Amino acid sequence: MIPALLAQIGLPLLVKAVGGALASSGNEAAKAAGEALKGVEAEISAGRLSGADLAEANRHLEAMADLDAETDRAWLAQVNKTIRAEVASDDPYVRRMRPTFGYVVALTWAAQMGAVAYVIATDPAAAGAVVSALGSLGTIWTVGLSVLGIYVYKRSQEKQTAAGVPPFVQANGFQALSSLFKRGG
Repeated sequence: MIPALLAQIGLPLLVKAVGGALASSGNEAAKAAGEALKGVEAEISAGRLSGADLAEANRHLEAMADLDAETDRAWLAQVNKTIRAEVASDDPYVRRMRPTFGYVVALTWAAQMGAVAYVIATDPAAAGAVVSALGSLGTIWTVGLSVLGIYVYKRSQEKQTAAGVPPFVQANGFQALSSLFKRGG
């Protein structure tokens, strides 16, 4: 999205805006970059930076915007594949267990926090003891949230496999997926 905006604004305005902001920074490296951009702005203003150079810079920005849009399209296509894989699953346990467990955890958490808030509001003298006792529940919440995390992670892996995502992309995440896009395959 940002490269598309930059391509519309154009290099001269971008150089002026960013150069001014960086030059007033307290960081020495940012100040140096700002001064360098002010030099580029002076070259543009004096006409020593040719229209062809500016057109090439704007072409680069447009190419970046196109790549960014293509990446977004690829991510959306992947999300659609995984959603379709979950919808197509015929196993009711697989389709319902993870969300059911998530809802149970959410309701349990809400009930616990509601009870704690109620006790603190109605009996402020007991607030310290209630908050201390709440800390004792950390282990059980760690176990429950870990199980929920594993459910979500493994189900996501199942949907990716069903959608045809190669295992190396699943294992290496975004870096492997982005390198796949860069190679064009």
